[in-house]
Amino acid sequence: MGFRLATWNINSVRLRIGLVEKLLKEHQPDILCLQETKCPQGQFPSKSLTELGYTHIAEFGQKGYHGVAIVSRLPFHTQHSRDFCLKGDCRHVSVRFDGKNPFTLHNLYVPAGGDEPDTEINIKFAHKLGFLEEMEEWSKNHAYPKDGEAIMVGDLNVAPLEHDVWSHKQLLKVVSHTPPETERFDKMLKAGGWVDVMRNQVPPSEKLYTWWSYRSANWQLANKGRRLDHILVTPKLAAKAKNLVVLKEARGWTQPSDHVPVMMDFG
Repeated sequence: MGFRLATWNINSVRLRIGLVEKLLKEHQPDILCLQETKCPQGQFPSKSLTELGYTHIAEFGQKGYHGVAIVSRLPFHTQHSRDFCLKGDCRHVSVRFDGKNPFTLHNLYVPAGGDEPDTEINIKFAHKLGFLEEMEEWSKNHAYPKDGEAIMVGDLNVAPLEHDVWSHKQLLKVVSHTPPETERFDKMLKAGGWVDVMRNQVPPSEKLYTWWSYRSANWQLANKGRRLDHILVTPKLAAKAKNLVVLKEARGWTQPSDHVPVMMDFG
């Protein structure tokens, strides 16, 4: 089956439900994965989405922090969430799509890691590194059946490549692009056999961003972005991935998230 998949760190789904509706109406993804929903379980604002035809919703949320959701007009089953690092937070939800070419879809929100890239003084950074290490083992042994296909999307909070940030040299000691993070990210990719299909579409030699800080008064002119949002897939699905869209214009919408939607077609 062919489908369009979108992923977006919405930074509070109830605050920005109007932007979610705008994306669905204008770009018609079949599946939308949201991160940082900041919405308690059972309070996800689903009414307007179901009215638009997105009647299949998997959510995993908590009050005020984190939270992930999958919104789809295609039926799925087998909803599951993994408690990475045994923190009891809501950072992962997965579902299974059947059909001619079945696959598992994982939606993740990796910890940001705080400001200081030092595990001795920053427990948030230690948590992030531990999370990435657990993702490596999970990717190798649990993310999908060995004879199956899978997609992993989300705000993975790592800009792994040199041109995933506005200045490789200046950001080497800034959380999201430090060697301890990028090295663990690379190990996770290799452990799961994941293919970075965004970089199949846009060569690693070219700049590619999905996030622009709220701290920048003129984000568009400065263009100091990072690629923190990812679409990773198993090899057979990688061959079917096409038409990457990084919707930069969404960063300029009214009361925007600091992340923008990333979309790709499969099939």
